[in-house]
Amino acid sequence: MSTERLYYADPFLHRFTARVVAHGTWSGAPSVVLERTAFYPEAGGQMGDRGMLGGLPVRDVQVDDAGTVHHLLDVPAGAALPMPGTELAGEVDRARRRANMSLHTGQHMLSRALVDVAGAATVSSRLGETLCTIDTDQDTLDERQVAEAEARVNDIIDDDIPIRAFFPTPEELAALPLRRAPKVTDNIRVIQIGDFDVSPCGGTHCTRSGQVGMVRVLGVERYKGKGRVLFSAGPRARRELWEEAGTLRAMARAFTCGVAEVPVAVDKLRRELTEAREALGAVRARLAEHTAGELAATLEASADKRVVAVLDGAGPEQLRAVAARLTARPEAVVLLAGRLPEGMPVLIARGAGSTFGCGAFLKRAAEAAGGRGGGRPEHAEGRLPPGTDWPALAATLLG
Repeated sequence: MSTERLYYADPFLHRFTARVVAHGTWSGAPSVVLERTAFYPEAGGQMGDRGMLGGLPVRDVQVDDAGTVHHLLDVPAGAALPMPGTELAGEVDRARRRANMSLHTGQHMLSRALVDVAGAATVSSRLGETLCTIDTDQDTLDERQVAEAEARVNDIIDDDIPIRAFFPTPEELAALPLRRAPKVTDNIRVIQIGDFDVSPCGGTHCTRSGQVGMVRVLGVERYKGKGRVLFSAGPRARRELWEEAGTLRAMARAFTCGVAEVPVAVDKLRRELTEAREALGAVRARLAEHTAGELAATLEASADKRVVAVLDGAGPEQLRAVAARLTARPEAVVLLAGRLPEGMPVLIARGAGSTFGCGAFLKRAAEAAGGRGGGRPEHAEGRLPPGTDWPALAATLLG
């Protein structure tokens, strides 16, 4: 049972009435089948419409191989689907439809321009909820050529040329310069964007190129051996630009500079951060050297060449730096902990001449204190709860 598609004649149709002719199922879920519909079912890489039907939310719209459109409704618990014979009022989510029209028409135009500029034919496209992509038959794409294709598309948008959606006769179809071959053999619908592009498609499209608003390339990447273009168009692209502009203005306020000066301010901040990190690294190195020097005396005085210590404010990096200096002594065993508000990082390490099992020891310590950690026989790291008495715990486990 093929459902009449009202959007073929008018993609801007958002309200309609239709009679329920049957109940169906889609992926195990019950559906409503209408004699006709303005709801676009998910197909050809384009998302399905949403809206209201008979006062119930339409959560999905799908089409089967017979051309039957299935409307999946959010029905309250205990309620039944509208019965066959019932006439229902439908209302398509206008904003979603309008955005999808711009995205789909924009995709056609960008696919055409990629062929013209880069010789890259579209293999597949996807118009997602948050991201739209075009995969081409080239393994890599030149970003300069993609930018040129984007500019060409926006020139066509500015020209506001007419867009025609129609079902040509077989003779007319044979004479059309189609960008790609149809995926079906009957009832082939064609979208013609002036003299710019002619492609078979069953989706919803704008009726003039100016309605697309803009096409914006977001990036170029290589995906599964294909050159992929990420793009946006229409209301979605406009919203994304507004959001990005808002972020840029907020950064300008934070840096107390003009919007155009934000890159300079960020570069300056990056340089200052690099210098600060280098200075901090030098300070940490001196502190590690000093701490290791203090602990070396304890290590030398120890009969078993072991040192247990807690370093206030030391994180894992500081512990590693101190341990590296102490374990230069072949027989050394270093059992260090740092004291931080969020917990105690612990590091156990040994010199090249020691046989102490660092990983096994830390595992026992973590189990006893309710922490976590482990590692290899020669080196292990973990974290214990704040307030752990590390010297007492280590003494108990060392016997």
